[in-house]
Amino acid sequence: MSYATAALATYANMLGTLDHLVTKASAHEKGEALLRAQLAPDMFPLHTQIRFTIDQVVTALNRLGNRELASDDSDITSFAEARTRIAAAQALVAGTDPATWPAAGDTVEFDLPNGMTFVMQAHEYCRDWATPQFYFHLMAAYAILRMEGVAVGKIDYVGHMMKYLRQPAS
Repeated sequence: MSYATAALATYANMLGTLDHLVTKASAHEKGEALLRAQLAPDMFPLHTQIRFTIDQVVTALNRLGNRELASDDSDITSFAEARTRIAAAQALVAGTDPATWPAAGDTVEFDLPNGMTFVMQAHEYCRDWATPQFYFHLMAAYAILRMEGVAVGKIDYVGHMMKYLRQPAS
């Protein structure tokens, strides 16, 4: 399996997780106020963690899929809007052909707003940058929801694993 195929499958699974978490959050008694919750004063609130999780996918598709997809940098103001953005990201992932990604050893170079420049191979970018960034923001969103009392647990985070469950022989 290519790194591209693995990355796209990971994004598809975990965007499904994000959608599930947002759906559960939308039914919580705190409602839209949850979007402003944060783990610590120096960390971004839930609405930004959701936006950044989605943006990590779009950024990776741009850098690795040779695409020019626009990111939506506006704040997410409702769970319905969050779900719409997640669905759009899921469609982008589903519509991405892994064959269009560069060879694993091809160079990926990018600059950060603070002036730092990174140069690495495509598979290194995917493994060492894009995937950890994606999971960091997804896990921050999950942790905020747990901290705020939303009934989420491990099965909500890895629910996609249930498709592999086999009942023990009786």
